[in-house]
Amino acid sequence: ARSLSCSSQLQAAAVQPKSKKTLAKSGVKNIVVVEGVRIPFLQSGTSYADLMPHDLARAALQGLLNRTSVPRDVVDYIVYGTVIQEVKTSNVAREAALGAGFSDKTPAHTVTMACISSNQAMTTGVGMIAAGQCDVVVAGGVELMSDVPIRHSRKMRKTMLTLNRAKTLGQKLSLISKIRPNYFAPELPAVAEFSTSETMGHSADRLAAAFAVSRLEQDEYALRSHTLAKKAQEGGLLLDVVPFKVPGKETVTKDNGIRPSSMEQMGKLKPAFVKPYGTVTAANSSFLTDGASAMLLMSEEKALAMGYKPKAYLRDFVYVSQDPKDQLLLGPTYATPKVLEKAGLTMADIDVFEFHEAFAGQILANMKAMDSDWFAQNYMGRKSKVGAPPLEKFNTWGGSLSLGHPFGATGCRLVITAAHRLKKEGGQYGLVAACAAGGQGHAMLVELYPQ
Repeated sequence: ARSLSCSSQLQAAAVQPKSKKTLAKSGVKNIVVVEGVRIPFLQSGTSYADLMPHDLARAALQGLLNRTSVPRDVVDYIVYGTVIQEVKTSNVAREAALGAGFSDKTPAHTVTMACISSNQAMTTGVGMIAAGQCDVVVAGGVELMSDVPIRHSRKMRKTMLTLNRAKTLGQKLSLISKIRPNYFAPELPAVAEFSTSETMGHSADRLAAAFAVSRLEQDEYALRSHTLAKKAQEGGLLLDVVPFKVPGKETVTKDNGIRPSSMEQMGKLKPAFVKPYGTVTAANSSFLTDGASAMLLMSEEKALAMGYKPKAYLRDFVYVSQDPKDQLLLGPTYATPKVLEKAGLTMADIDVFEFHEAFAGQILANMKAMDSDWFAQNYMGRKSKVGAPPLEKFNTWGGSLSLGHPFGATGCRLVITAAHRLKKEGGQYGLVAACAAGGQGHAMLVELYPQ
């Protein structure tokens, strides 16, 4: 039984790890994070603009190899997450692994699950290790929003494919004569739900309105994210960032989207999605980002046998799904109580929270939902609320609003940041959570490795 009440927890010395129970399960392998890195997250259209996704993923993998000196042939498997596929490298994990110098005998596959793609990559690795099929897995994610596939219209594609099969000049000319000007209109990928055709920003605006989250609250939260990120960056706390020498350009050493503004400046911006009365703006939303991350996961016995000092254990995790229309971004609210129950913990046991910040309005709406008995009873089939995370433990080194959000890479950033914060702050348990397109969500518990 856990006798620590919330108040006595807070009185515990800041950097003295609290000796709560460990979340080890009998008969289940302990899986550890040995190291996690990421290349700097940059606003799209900046220094990475001329690269391809596998270039970014390769740089993250090389950063991981440099930092851990893990022999390349020890790695049993590589899994990467990505959202907007570059057609030429559809299995970007494999191309990046070959480019980074991993053994060509090491298999690699790519997963996609919107903003929780690298979470899915990590938990896929966890499953492989837990099942005894692998001892060492590299998981990561990549996104390059500077260059996305833009397609011809369906009519044009159909004509071109038919043209390819036409035998005679007459057949070819006949097909060409049928092309109309509207065939040339391109198809752009949109950050919109396929099932509802609604953009995520529009959905975030409706969610904020449903939970009565004001424009002021959203701007204040966004300013907090940028301010804390700047402080963490200047204080040398973002230990996961590895420098990346961009071919033909400068060496990039830090995230470039961190811009603490003022409430006054932010207040001048017009709504970005719901006009003219919406509350979601460019300043309180995450921006389009290029970046990649990579983590080295092992069974605890393998890590110790190789002489590594792991950073954290990866413990229970859950994936959840809700209605993609009205609950698109409420993944953390649904996932948090489930994962805590699985582990036999309460919110008071969590020392560090790392939640993905898609929009300030989405974070604040989730906090209100988590703090509402009415929502828990009417929507979640629960007797009572799980409770909102206290802000002093929440995303204290910034988040996706300020550090950036390369769709496929953020999950790994959340986990390694939770591990680093636990070590720095002397906590034992971290909770990582994220929402994702499709009305999906994820939560995972991270336990500090005993120092």
